[in-house]
This record gives sequence, C-alpha cells and structure tokens, in this order.
Amino acid sequence: MKAGTYSEPHPGYDDRFGDIKGLAESLRGIQELGVLQYRPVLEHIIRTRSRDTQHIQHTLDYLLDFACHPEGLVLFKSLCRYYYSIDPSVTADYVNNYREIWDTEKTEVEP
Repeated sequence: MKAGTYSEPHPGYDDRFGDIKGLAESLRGIQELGVLQYRPVLEHIIRTRSRDTQHIQHTLDYLLDFACHPEGLVLFKSLCRYYYSIDPSVTADYVNNYREIWDTEKTEVEP
C-alpha cells in the first residue's frame, strides 16, 4: 500500500478495539480503587508519625503501581515527602523508580 492511501480496516477491527478499550477502562477502575484503598493507609502513616520503614516501603511499592493515576501520584509524592526525613536514600530510589516507570519526558542532563 502506498503512503497516504486509505484502506478499510480489517474485519473484526471494531470488536478488537472495543475489547482493548474495555480493558483500559477496567485498568483505570482498578487504579481508582487502589487510590481509594491506600489513601487511608497513607493518612494513618502520616497522622501517627510512623517510622515503620518496612510498612512505609511496602505502601510506597503499592502507590508506585498507581502513580500513573493523577490522584495516585499525589499520594505517592506525599508519602515520599514524609519518608524523606526518615530515609532520604531509599526515598530517592523510589523517586528514581517512578521516573523509570512512569515519567515519559526525556530530558538531557547538561554537563
């Protein structure tokens, strides 16, 4: 086929597109549910001034999974800010993990 020419979609294209759209909507729902479930966990950690590094890191692991959702990113950043005063090195690792997984902007580091 030549560039710029139009062809009819393959049979079943609309069905497959609908399936993919449905999966994307389901994934979005899972992300929203995760945000709802982890908000109280985050609030409890901060309210009680928890220093339980294992619990905080476990929570950060889950929040990292939901950081592609705008509200999930807010929760992830909040816990990172809190945890930074407890363990700056591990917090930096989580921020770098976020960048590797979710940050789509490619920036060059100037010398």
